[in-house]
Amino acid sequence: MVSYRVASASEYLVITGYGIDDIKLAKKAWILPGQSFGRFDISPVNYTFEVQAMSSEKLPFLLPAVFTIGPRVEDHEALLKYAKLLSSHDRQSNHVKELVQGVIEGETRVLAASMTMEDVFKGTKEFKKEIFEKVQLELNQFGLLIYNANIKQLVDVRGHEYFSYLGQKTQMEAANQAKIDVAEAKMKGEVGAKLREGQTVQNAAKIDAETKIISTQRQGLGKKEELKVKAEVKIFENQRDAEVAEANAELATKKAGWAQLAQLAEVESVKAVAIKEAELQRQVELKNALTQTEKLKAEYLSKASVEYDVKVQEANWELYKKQKEAEAALYEKQKSAEAQRLAAEAQFFARQQAADGELYAKKKEAEGMVAAAEAQGVHVGTLVKSFNGNYASLRDYLMIDGGMYQQIAESNAGAVKGLQPKISIWTNGDGSSAGVNGVDGSSSGALKEIAGLYKTLPNLLQTVEQQTGMIPPAWLGTSSNTPQ
Repeated sequence: MVSYRVASASEYLVITGYGIDDIKLAKKAWILPGQSFGRFDISPVNYTFEVQAMSSEKLPFLLPAVFTIGPRVEDHEALLKYAKLLSSHDRQSNHVKELVQGVIEGETRVLAASMTMEDVFKGTKEFKKEIFEKVQLELNQFGLLIYNANIKQLVDVRGHEYFSYLGQKTQMEAANQAKIDVAEAKMKGEVGAKLREGQTVQNAAKIDAETKIISTQRQGLGKKEELKVKAEVKIFENQRDAEVAEANAELATKKAGWAQLAQLAEVESVKAVAIKEAELQRQVELKNALTQTEKLKAEYLSKASVEYDVKVQEANWELYKKQKEAEAALYEKQKSAEAQRLAAEAQFFARQQAADGELYAKKKEAEGMVAAAEAQGVHVGTLVKSFNGNYASLRDYLMIDGGMYQQIAESNAGAVKGLQPKISIWTNGDGSSAGVNGVDGSSSGALKEIAGLYKTLPNLLQTVEQQTGMIPPAWLGTSSNTPQ
């Protein structure tokens, strides 16, 4: 059955079962079929103990302590540990209390065994800090946190009154110290009284001597000040005389300067009048020139303005006219371009049809040529067989059959017709393919060509000499018929 559960402010829900791998913590959740849940309180609890420990000197003592311990709320992993290990037990149960007490007693005894009683008694603050840190380290594995640790005053175990004896010792030491302090204070009082009497006599004599010294000093200072004042008065009188003489000289100088300035001012006033008169005359002339200039400017400017307006109107009319002409030309060109585009499309279609027809004709012509070539190949093969494989005889036959020799003769005759040239004909052999001295031509073709070249060279040089009159150089050789 599905149910909705909500935990209180200091509680958590622990859910296990269907759909949950381990456990799930929540403040509120739906509990589905196949799931179970529990609650655990996270508020801290006070645990009060009296731990019996023993110092390194084997002296037993009691350590009353109050620990405030609870789950570590801000750490989810610590809450999971607490939920797994301790949530099934009541926080006030002996199980949890014994667990916490065991950890605290164990760590306290271990720490006390490493310290003397004096260290424990005097270093209570450090002792408390060490216990707090070591106990917290052990409680981390259960997900618990020490919120507060209050360690009370150390107490003696019955039969072992160490702390009482230590207190008595402290009291006796305090009483003895008080007696010593009283005696020392009394001694200081008597010595101080005598010291004060002696200091009074000494101070009186000292004051009398200082009074006489001060009186003598005062008299000397009085005479010194009197002489100093007289000297200062004399110096002041001399300074006043010098200042009067300086003032008289300065006054005479200023009078001379004032006279000079008066003369200069008179001359300047005369010159200033002349300068002012010249400036006024110049301004009058400038005004006249400006008046004349404005008159001419107004006369010519009005005329120029009228001409400018006329020119502007004419330019605007020309611009409007050219714009309309340009628009008409543009419209005409657009229509012409449209017509050309349509004509080009028609021409393209016609050419495409003609090209398709020509392509078809070429294909057929090529097919005919292929057929003719095949037939000609069969014909040539038949001729080769007829001449027993002699290609030279086959070539001569084909040239004769095709009229090649006749065409060559007609071409040569036409070339020299009316020129009356000197024609020389020579040969370098019978043109057969046999080699020199019966050697196969395929193995001595290069030597045969060189031999033919040397055979034709004299006849060639003789022909050049007969037809052009040019004699070849001596280093090139001469023909057998050329006179030496």
